[in-house]
Amino acid sequence: MLRIIDKNIRQSIDYVAKQFGTMRNDIAFSKDRYLIKRGPYAAVADADITHFEKILPSRSQILLGLDETAGYNRDYFKYVRGLSEVVLKPRTTDQLSAILQHCNRRKLALSVYGGNTGVCGGSIPVFDEIVLSLELMNKIESVDEYSGVLVCEAGCILGTLEQKLSEKGMIMPLDLGSKNSCQIGGNLATNAGGIRLMRYGNLHGSVLGLEAVKADGTVVDLMSQFRKDNTGYHLKHLFIGSEGTLGVITRVAIACPASTTTQNVLFLGIEKYESVLRTFLEGKKRLGEILSSCELIDNDALQCCITHAKTYSPIKEYPFYMLIETTGSNAVHDEQKVNDFLEELLVSGLVGDGVVTKDPSKIKDLWQLRERIPDGTFSNNFCLTYDLSLPLNNFYDIVPAMKQRVGHLVKLVCGFGHIGDSNIHLNIAGDELTPEIQRLVDPFVYEFTSKLKGSVSAEHGIGLLKPNYLKYSKTNEAIRIMQQMKAMMDPNGILNPYKVILL
Repeated sequence: MLRIIDKNIRQSIDYVAKQFGTMRNDIAFSKDRYLIKRGPYAAVADADITHFEKILPSRSQILLGLDETAGYNRDYFKYVRGLSEVVLKPRTTDQLSAILQHCNRRKLALSVYGGNTGVCGGSIPVFDEIVLSLELMNKIESVDEYSGVLVCEAGCILGTLEQKLSEKGMIMPLDLGSKNSCQIGGNLATNAGGIRLMRYGNLHGSVLGLEAVKADGTVVDLMSQFRKDNTGYHLKHLFIGSEGTLGVITRVAIACPASTTTQNVLFLGIEKYESVLRTFLEGKKRLGEILSSCELIDNDALQCCITHAKTYSPIKEYPFYMLIETTGSNAVHDEQKVNDFLEELLVSGLVGDGVVTKDPSKIKDLWQLRERIPDGTFSNNFCLTYDLSLPLNNFYDIVPAMKQRVGHLVKLVCGFGHIGDSNIHLNIAGDELTPEIQRLVDPFVYEFTSKLKGSVSAEHGIGLLKPNYLKYSKTNEAIRIMQQMKAMMDPNGILNPYKVILL
């Protein structure tokens, strides 16, 4: 499918609009930007539309023409752009199954679309693929407060699920900045991470069961509401993280923890990265069962956020900052534990300064210093961002390495992210993305990551932007197995072509 006409040309232009590289002018079509050759798919004909109208009874379930489909042809970051003239919105699994049966028979390619909050171009068509949107499949089927299991359809908004669960004294194990627009099906399809991963783990552990539809329309019922179900292969894991290339997730059962009743947040200023690591280690030891999040922010990232958001830091400038959150059920116990921890850090000299709060409004303000960093970096004319997993001993090494390579050519090189689960976000931003910057940045970042046995995509997925870089984290044998699985599950290659795996 994804054919590179000339590898040298591809490498030389790839960073003209690299992952998340923002452009102030109207964005180019992805097919032109990445020199992608259209796969051997049929074009949608009038007869196909007539058939879809029989499957989807309401006119509101079908959008036709570039004017109606414009919002589905661009990603949230205004980066990738497609040419789809057909958007289909099934309300039921049966409708979705019938659509896939027809498309597979006709070899019509589809782009599986969720809440459009992905950052690797995984849900946006490249050519004229039919957009399959699950936004109308948004029923919450049940919330069992005894077993702690939520059952819902894939189009449910994450924030809506959070609100519904709160009524039962429960929370989602997943929390994202985009929770008011992202859909749970898309979260599963990309195996989204978020700030609660350190405490509750990733979705492979939280999802008890799911329902998915294969490319040929076959409905695969893998629903379960039990944590213990050791009956053969755990096929649900094939679909979690597959980004819609193996099948379309339609329903899910998720184990949801009980809500916590206390929350404390520390914001710490630290001089050296070595002290960051020691503080993290002490946090795990001393805060133990109430530790829920641990974030690292370097000074360049914080200052960018402060300038853009017109806010302020509660402490003076330091090279590094840590944002640590605890949640629990005993207010007196937790508050005492957190205050003692902060005092020990200050007395020992590991931390230069710090504040702690249990006030909800102040907690929100402190979290904004972390969550609005991307807004600040993306406010530049271009921003290259990388989502990497690196060993904690070398977690921050990539930032000074990139400053040495391109710091004199750009306005900003910064690092921030989830040190609690080894996930750093590297952002490089400035006024003009030149060929010199492109050559110095890529593939250096991926080679650097590969040498440390890290991951080139910690939580954002592969999508359209990173298939060529899988080789830096996966062996040839592993990639071949992925290709074989894709060929078996979707022999006509109609599901999310040009994404994740190159055939």
